[in-house]
Amino acid sequence: MVNPWITAPLEDVKAYCNFYEFGTDKGDPGRYAHEMTVDPWSIEVTGEVHKPGKLNLEDILSGFDLEERVYRFRCVEAWSMVIPWVGFPLADLLQRFEPTGKARYVEFRTLYRRGEMRGTRSFTSIIDWPYREGLRMDEAMHPLTLMSVGLYGNTLPNQNGAPVRLVVPWKYGFKSIKSIVSIRLLEKQPGTSWEALNPREYGFYSNVNPEVNHPRWSQASERRLPSTLFKPNRIPTRMFNGYGEQVAHLYDGMDLSRYY
Repeated sequence: MVNPWITAPLEDVKAYCNFYEFGTDKGDPGRYAHEMTVDPWSIEVTGEVHKPGKLNLEDILSGFDLEERVYRFRCVEAWSMVIPWVGFPLADLLQRFEPTGKARYVEFRTLYRRGEMRGTRSFTSIIDWPYREGLRMDEAMHPLTLMSVGLYGNTLPNQNGAPVRLVVPWKYGFKSIKSIVSIRLLEKQPGTSWEALNPREYGFYSNVNPEVNHPRWSQASERRLPSTLFKPNRIPTRMFNGYGEQVAHLYDGMDLSRYY
């Protein structure tokens, strides 16, 4: 039986990543993400807010109370890790810009810098850059939703989304957008990169749900890393990745096989 709270080795977290801006192979981000410049850095917050503006990285690191949170991380590809993140609630950041009464969704965008991100220059690239993700406002304001600036007590490695990324532990990993440069609050649901690419396979909500399979594989179980061929560490997947007690109420009355 796999202990559900054994954290993955740091080297596994750094070496086994999805960050298509640097390539589609799991090892590409670790090989090439050092080419991305993360200083200086700022995040622009616009849309349905009373006080639009920018936060520089130094403002983020000094202006919010950082804490360590150990979260389960479940990829839509049916592998998972346990990772100790360092960060602060997204709600703390959004409240600083005073959302208006029309703010119902939050859109995020990743850095798009072709000269430093070789995956965006690839002829086989399938994503319309920049990478975009979104949350409903109540999801964004939930206390579990984290803006992460580090892991294992250190700053984020580039391949893991430096210098600031989102972590939404009850959703599949691609919702936890990396290297954020833009946050926009909207009245209408934003388009997201994977949903635009293939809406049959990747919905807007993308909550972890073992009862709704990906069209090409089962989501009933997952391979918990570290894992080997002879010790695959296969464990059952839990609804909302095990965070149902905290977040299930957000989806009361929704058909989660339709709103996947």
